[in-house]
Amino acid sequence: MAQVVDLNSDIGESFGDYKLGMDDEVLQYITSANIACGFHAGDPLIMEKTVALAASKKVSIGAHPGYPDLMGFGRRDLKATPAEVKAYVTYQLGALMAFAAAHGIHVAHLKAHGAMYNMAAVDYNLARAIADAVHAVDSHVILLALAGSQMVKAAHDAGLMVAEEVFADRAYNEDGTLVARSKPGSMIDDEHVAIARVVRMVTEGKVQAITGNDIAIRADSVCVHGDNPQAVAFVRQIRDELQRQGIDVVPMTRFL
Repeated sequence: MAQVVDLNSDIGESFGDYKLGMDDEVLQYITSANIACGFHAGDPLIMEKTVALAASKKVSIGAHPGYPDLMGFGRRDLKATPAEVKAYVTYQLGALMAFAAAHGIHVAHLKAHGAMYNMAAVDYNLARAIADAVHAVDSHVILLALAGSQMVKAAHDAGLMVAEEVFADRAYNEDGTLVARSKPGSMIDDEHVAIARVVRMVTEGKVQAITGNDIAIRADSVCVHGDNPQAVAFVRQIRDELQRQGIDVVPMTRFL
């Protein structure tokens, strides 16, 4: 297993007078930034500011499209059809690409947000709608997808490059899906345990499921969060430990 990995985080999720996340701080440690595109969070001014900030720190950027659900932060299932999802993704990817072009950089990847991400992980038709939208706009954009999910299959079928994503602070079911946040044990609260799990996923390609059994998993990119000072400190600890273990932390574009 290659000793390289990408660190990604969702940023640019403020809008209007509302500030969410510690984007400037987390950008010091991540290698890929998933930028909200105005549907579940973000707005044109925030997108402009976030692209400029990521460019100044030389962090690779990606689109982070979600359902048009600002009130629910894109975490509610809108029962959208594949055709609707394809249009949502096309619209949001195009918007971010315009801001990227204005700053002389390019959109390297796309990661769906919230309910869209979770549903596409298990629904091939929705996953394929996302992949087809990306391919139609720019076939060089990498699809960042839950490891082993239907999104990975859809990306391959659509002719896209795919980066398989794991989560530092989430528990896994034996089928490789994430344990629902509503269930006990869904979150890994112990930082030392979480960091050890990340290192093992990257170096061994394995993780212990919530049942206690090991499952195989591919870790091209690790999702981390920058919601508060503690989360940012955790991101720094993860990066430090990965590098201490001899693992190069680089943008996914460098090894895919």
